[in-house]
Amino acid sequence: MEPLLRPADLDRLRDAVVAADFTADGVDRLLGPGPSAALGRGDVVPALRATRGGSPLETLVRLFVCGATEPAGAVVAALAPLSPAAARAAGLVEPAPGGLRAGLDLRPYGDDLGTWWVVSDLGSDVRPGPLRADHVLGVGGASVTLAQATVRVPAATALDLGTGCGVQSLHLSRHAERVTATDVSARALRMAATTAALNGMDWELLDGDLTAPVAGRRFDLVVSNPPFVVGPGTTTHTYRDSGRAGDGVGAELVASAPRLLNPGGWLQLLANWLHRDGEPWTDRVAGWLPDRCDAWVVQREVLDPAEYVAMWMRDAGEAEPDRAAAWLDWFEAERVDAVGFGLITVRASDSDDPVRRLEDLRQIVDQPLGREVLSWFDRQDRLRDTGLLDARLRAHPALTLRQEAVRDADGWDVTRQVLVSDGGLRWTQEVDPVVVALVAGCDGTRTLRDQLTVLAAAYDTPVEQLLVAAPLVVGPLVERGLLLPVDR
Repeated sequence: MEPLLRPADLDRLRDAVVAADFTADGVDRLLGPGPSAALGRGDVVPALRATRGGSPLETLVRLFVCGATEPAGAVVAALAPLSPAAARAAGLVEPAPGGLRAGLDLRPYGDDLGTWWVVSDLGSDVRPGPLRADHVLGVGGASVTLAQATVRVPAATALDLGTGCGVQSLHLSRHAERVTATDVSARALRMAATTAALNGMDWELLDGDLTAPVAGRRFDLVVSNPPFVVGPGTTTHTYRDSGRAGDGVGAELVASAPRLLNPGGWLQLLANWLHRDGEPWTDRVAGWLPDRCDAWVVQREVLDPAEYVAMWMRDAGEAEPDRAAAWLDWFEAERVDAVGFGLITVRASDSDDPVRRLEDLRQIVDQPLGREVLSWFDRQDRLRDTGLLDARLRAHPALTLRQEAVRDADGWDVTRQVLVSDGGLRWTQEVDPVVVALVAGCDGTRTLRDQLTVLAAAYDTPVEQLLVAAPLVVGPLVERGLLLPVDR
């Protein structure tokens, strides 16, 4: 797949943005915390006020980040040595009353390890109006969510399904020897090819619907931010509509794990799922999970149908009441009362007794979430190897105990005790005095079996009763990282 610019022009564009310090850090330094935060809220006015000096960096920020029309001379100077003709031919800039404006989104994007540049279409927040059917998304909330949640394990081969402009492939290139990316949109693949080349990367880009272009191949890590929007199965925008009815695209991708993954490989995707009247969402999504694979599914958000339709209509810049009404009619006919959004992680463990957990994770968590995902699966492996009762446990370093009490004639009477992790996944768990005593003794020196034996004597309780209750009471504390298994 050919980039939008010739190799020599890509080099010239890279020289221009580097010379201007058009990087994530450079833009933050120029704008300062206030305007930068405002941009995150979709408010460009403070950034425009902070970039009135006419420097190449200020011009590039106004042009591509704020969507402003700038004098042609200033744009030509900011993009030099890339010629104006090459920039216009690639669609990077276009004529507008008063000068030139951005035709595409050229955006610095990075993390603590450095900056990349991403080429995509301009969003409706910058260029109001309905998006084109083959609109190519740039860096957005969903792409950042998946990037933060991905397990950053060394991989010989990695696959990005539905790559769009290539955000996930950029991250994969840091820890995968070879990156393959697919997309049903040829236009998206040209954007991804441009993103790759501008950052000095070489990806295998394949045209086709989701897994079809890689039939018969296996990978160590597969990620996907697919067109997961649920509805009747019609396709108006390729970036959000898969053509599958309901939440079929999520079910299809999860089911593909056994034929896509090498032993021990990972599949991670964002998905939407239906909340149907009388059907728990956990039962619905559990039905997607393949045999002999461990899986952790977390629901991060839930919207009612009216909120959901309004959000996606607004996202695409659509203002068609009849279309919104038809979409809501479909939800009603399908007995859908809400839509869930979350992350699905599947690992090809080849286990006869795979671990499957489906749960709500609505609280704010420490980022990157991918680190916590790896830790979750590591804890499962440790318990599978040693067994819960023979595990040595220690409390999470950020674990605290919070108590609620009422005052009576004799003083304060504790009525509720809650374990709280102030780091990691930030779970809370209400516990009784026996569990409080157990956690207090979790210093990693004794097995859980030995601790329960001591507690049984202290509370005059049959030890067998505590041993039977341990998986139900202590197991969740370990799964959620409030208690951590340690090596012998």
